Amino acid sequence: MAGRKQFDVDEAIRQAMLVFWRWGYSEASIERLSEGTGLGRGSLYGTFGDKGALFRKSLARYAETYHPLYTRALSGPHANPGAAVAAFLRVTQDRIADPAVPDGCLLTASVMQVAALDPESRTMVRATVAGLRAMLEQALLAAGAAEDEVVELALCALATNKSLAVLSRGGFTADDLALVAAAAARPRGRPDPAA
Repeated sequence: MAGRKQFDVDEAIRQAMLVFWRWGYSEASIERLSEGTGLGRGSLYGTFGDKGALFRKSLARYAETYHPLYTRALSGPHANPGAAVAAFLRVTQDRIADPAVPDGCLLTASVMQVAALDPESRTMVRATVAGLRAMLEQALLAAGAAEDEVVELALCALATNKSLAVLSRGGFTADDLALVAAAAARPRGRPDPAA
């Protein structure tokens, strides 16, 4: 049938997501995207438009895959704010430990390269991070955090989430990452959530 796509668009987006994840936006060349998806340049452009559009579809896939895991982890109930942070960071550690995906985090890599993104992609990256932050703030409030500490705790947990991704790319061990996550789950003035 003329004009019918001879490949799985959904799988192509998943593969493109892995290329952007592994290389970051700047280094995810059309050649790398073509190799990673198995599609020629013409098919990539014909199906997805430009690199920015394919990146946005890839980032949307990433969020659709991982943000429900954060939502479940934060849904509680949690005994205290530290337990909510610990649950959030466990999702991050599990993703980092998954051998089927690249080290790090597509969202973190995208934040680090936000200046290289087109305005629409930049807006999407910032909105995705803001969504995680809002999710954290709600969970922390539900876990008993005082209103005046919620912003600080959420930002600290979000920063730790991003730093775990960077450290994993730098070759830090799972034990190292677990130490960082445990420290972040003990906000100032609060006991260890595991105690």
